[in-house]
Amino acid sequence: MNWFVFWIAVYTILLVIFTIKSINSKDYEKYLINGRNTKLLPLIFTTLATFVGGGVSMGLIAMGYTSGFAAVAIGLSYVLGFFILYFFAGKIRRTGAEQNIYSFAEFLNKSFLKNHKRSAFPKSFSALISGINIVIFFFLTAAQFVGMATLLHYAFNVGYVWAAAISFVVVIFYTAFAGLSGVIITDSIQFVVIIIMIITIFIPGVWRDTQGFESLKQLPASFLNGTHEGWIFLIGLPLLLSPSVLTRMDIWQRTLAANSEKTAKRNSLISGLGMLPFYIIFPLVGMALRADFGGGIDPDHATHLFLESNTNQFFLGFAIIGLLSALMSSADSFLNIVAMTAVRDFKSFRDIDEPKEKTFKKVRIAVIVFGAACLGMALYLPDIVELFIAGITLNILFTPVCLLALIKKDVYSYKYAAFASVLSGTIVISVMFAYGFITGNSGILKIAFVPATLVATIAMFIGIWIKKLKTRHS
Repeated sequence: MNWFVFWIAVYTILLVIFTIKSINSKDYEKYLINGRNTKLLPLIFTTLATFVGGGVSMGLIAMGYTSGFAAVAIGLSYVLGFFILYFFAGKIRRTGAEQNIYSFAEFLNKSFLKNHKRSAFPKSFSALISGINIVIFFFLTAAQFVGMATLLHYAFNVGYVWAAAISFVVVIFYTAFAGLSGVIITDSIQFVVIIIMIITIFIPGVWRDTQGFESLKQLPASFLNGTHEGWIFLIGLPLLLSPSVLTRMDIWQRTLAANSEKTAKRNSLISGLGMLPFYIIFPLVGMALRADFGGGIDPDHATHLFLESNTNQFFLGFAIIGLLSALMSSADSFLNIVAMTAVRDFKSFRDIDEPKEKTFKKVRIAVIVFGAACLGMALYLPDIVELFIAGITLNILFTPVCLLALIKKDVYSYKYAAFASVLSGTIVISVMFAYGFITGNSGILKIAFVPATLVATIAMFIGIWIKKLKTRHS
């Protein structure tokens, strides 16, 4: 029996059931943030599924293969970041409910644009904030498409282009109809699948392939001490990546979807602790492959090779479809965010809101448009590690202005400082990204966030200082 066909049939049936269940939904808030009524357990599952799902697992396995324990530094930084989130989660949820906020970009727009609606500045600010957020999840969604295409190519011997196209159709079909309420359901299922895979395949496989971790001693010292990507990368992650959890739009979406402030705070703590084991195990899988096969395999194929070596046909089919569902679940969540940002947040400076039914329709159209753009990126740059790194590091630029908006009660007077901060950081990281992509220097991509965030922070403080000087002399 072809177990790939069996498992994909099970997966497809479940997908159709959940789509049919959501297809006639006209509940705007349920589609975007699950009606702000998500209980603790599903909230934990959907949060963890986003941070340890298919794209992250395959990306960390690939990075473990190329960089060793440097990949673990990402996980440790996120754990610390979720502890920081704990102190703000209640306020985020409360502010969202009080001000009818649906996303992080909308929060920044409302914080810095209120009472300032007659000049060109609101349009520029809103376009900058929303545009960068779209680019962030453009990279992350493209990474999911790369992962799904390589899985389909591996399992069914489908050409990469056709596999990417199939991934696009499946994700678009589900995302356009299910929204966040559907994503939370599939996230819960795929997180259980990931746990089963960890216990039955990944942990025993790593132990067996490394002879109880003995063969890891063959790896370069930089793989074992985490310095393979350099000290800038290693030190910059906990200092800069950790607080950037506060700027993740997917985390805002889930925090806003909590049924209470207490649930939002609990979710941040439990999710932070819960993701750490995954961020250790996945890089170990890549390191085990590096110890066994050396540096001669494609990092994007590392996950497939490990699964093939450590499973029979039944569990291999289960694992492949499990990862496929995890990738799809992350992709539809990211596309949901991108579409909402494109349709709602670009016009946050306006007083008049259009009917929800019209916005609902536009969001679904935006899902298709941006999904197609992400497919194009996946075909142009089929490198899951570079897309993954580009997405998560670009997000760090918002940390200074986000902390300012969360800590101070009224930040409207610092709107120009916030704009200068985001714009200057964007220019720096864009130049470094362009240079890294053109020259193929992935090392530049991995450290670009450090100078970009430092410039963004300095620009914000200079802007605040100038504003205070003007106020003092007026």
